[in-house]
Amino acid sequence: MQLPAADEVGEATPGKEAGTRRGRWGYTLTSWLGLVPFLLFCLLFEVLPAIVIIQGSFLNDSGAFTLANYQHVFAQISNLRAFQTSISISLITAIIGAVLGFLAAYGVYNLRTRWLRNFLVSFSSIAANFAGVPLAFAFVATLGVTGFVTVLLHNWLHVNLYDLGFSIYKFWGLVIVYVYFQLPLMILITVPALGALRPEWREAATNLGASSFTYWRRVALPVLLPSLIAGTMLLFANSFGAFATAFALAQGNINLVPILISFVVAGNVGMDVGLGNALAVGMIIVLLVAVSLYTSMLRRVSVWQGK
Repeated sequence: MQLPAADEVGEATPGKEAGTRRGRWGYTLTSWLGLVPFLLFCLLFEVLPAIVIIQGSFLNDSGAFTLANYQHVFAQISNLRAFQTSISISLITAIIGAVLGFLAAYGVYNLRTRWLRNFLVSFSSIAANFAGVPLAFAFVATLGVTGFVTVLLHNWLHVNLYDLGFSIYKFWGLVIVYVYFQLPLMILITVPALGALRPEWREAATNLGASSFTYWRRVALPVLLPSLIAGTMLLFANSFGAFATAFALAQGNINLVPILISFVVAGNVGMDVGLGNALAVGMIIVLLVAVSLYTSMLRRVSVWQGK
């Protein structure tokens, strides 16, 4: 076998390296150019507004530096209760949506009829984005004082939901409304995650004598748990930042942070933009904690997916 000459090897290697280097730089440049619109969007509509809010929370009406806005947040018990109520309703709806959404997603994932599964996933996509005033009106027409279900129960079973203490305009009524868009969102998150469960894992567990309960407890749930926690945190953030639905349905009946900010900024209870900015910074901190946990769980998910 004849070996190539030394000068031929020396000439070929730099050429290949230069071509590879140009390809890498070209690919990197193309990738960054594709990200420019997204980065501009994040800068103009996410980063800059957050900076303005944080800056405004440390300014008084005359533009001077102050900590009075944050002192006002902690001084009034109504502000702290607003955070307590918002976090409570977000946690409850996130947990309910996660549990029910996981069970529904597992049923959708196991459907053998492909068109039906695609239809349910598409419907979940629509339902997850159906919120705001239309959703509030739909539930008022269904579970309101003269709603369809309320009147039906009263006429058929002689049961008045509002005499039993239920109200669509109070805390648990708002929980039901939030679960409406939380559940389909969890389905959209969980159906792809169920694809990480490999069939050979269940076969191996069955061959080793494991029951279905043992398989889920020792194999399936540990694999899915990071995805489920990440989905729950996403539901929490989705509920914590919701405004239009709660405002249209409850308005002043439920003390939530987004509604309180709207009242403070709009002047319903005395206009105080600095206090509104301080309350918004508190929301940002809570959401950052949820997003950090969400990101941490996604990193664990990537280990199982081999990324």
